[in-house]
Amino acid sequence: MQESRAELKVSVFSDYICPFCYIGSERLLRLNNDYDLKVDWRGMEIHPETPAQGMPLVQLGYPPAQWSRMTAALEQMAKQEDIELSAREFTTNSHKALLLSEAAKQAGQDIFYALHKRLFQAFFTEGENIGDEKVLTRLAQEAGLSPEAIASAWQDPRFEAALNQNLSLAAGLGIRGTPTFIIGEEILVGAVPYRDLQKAAETASRGK
Repeated sequence: MQESRAELKVSVFSDYICPFCYIGSERLLRLNNDYDLKVDWRGMEIHPETPAQGMPLVQLGYPPAQWSRMTAALEQMAKQEDIELSAREFTTNSHKALLLSEAAKQAGQDIFYALHKRLFQAFFTEGENIGDEKVLTRLAQEAGLSPEAIASAWQDPRFEAALNQNLSLAAGLGIRGTPTFIIGEEILVGAVPYRDLQKAAETASRGK
């Protein structure tokens, strides 16, 4: 008989155009092997100034040396997690994708996680523009979200309010970047190693 897993509550501030969030998501969800993981995914838009039609990555303004270091680190992490990253020269606006994610939460965990992973894959592996409403509609349909739920994502003010609440909460906690994980009393910033997530989980599960 399989031993029951302890419940572990985690909050994550994340964005679907953040490649380190993709890595971090995969690492965090591995904790499901040892815990009954309950994740509060909090969408936090990191580049609201980016147009939905997309723009070249170079316009984000990172210095070349910093960008080179970030890219090298990302490629190494992706290899560790068996994530395929395509060569990508553009970024996009994530606002509608985050609203869609909020709507998917109402449809249950299975649909939410199907969409959650699909959004990352579509953008980082397949090179699709997840700022495009037509692309998002197709991805949501693939994940099993109903037409009514898809429409509500961009019409129901509750979902916009949820994103605004996430920003306010992040500001109150001093959180400025994604991904940021809150496990128990610990705040871990960035795509931290899996072992760091494990240690935080172990500490939280002991109530220390």
